[in-house]
Amino acid sequence: MKKTILLIEDETLLAEMYQEKFSQAGFKVIWTQEAEGGLIIIKKEKIDLVILDILLPRENGIFFLEKIKKDPKMSSVPVIAFSNYDDPITRRRALDLGAKDYLIKTNYTPKQIIDTIKKYI
Repeated sequence: MKKTILLIEDETLLAEMYQEKFSQAGFKVIWTQEAEGGLIIIKKEKIDLVILDILLPRENGIFFLEKIKKDPKMSSVPVIAFSNYDDPITRRRALDLGAKDYLIKTNYTPKQIIDTIKKYI
């Protein structure tokens, strides 16, 4: 049974590239562009890990983390924050809210992201 990754990313080109890379690595990928959509999906689907952009339209990644932390069914799903927003306060907040890691997009190749994913699922 393939492990399922929920990818919450608003940049279409980036999301499509990561969907392809994650699929090639053997994962099922569900993609949404908004935190709200991610909350709907994580309630309905069996998600093994979330890759979460922090800067999103309307509600941001911190909003998503706050919401899932309050729900015992969702709070056990590992989340990797994945953003170009390199702000120490936001990083600390994401980690305090349960993100397993906070990766800066430009510092990681797709293979390194996949290696990180494999550490958590």
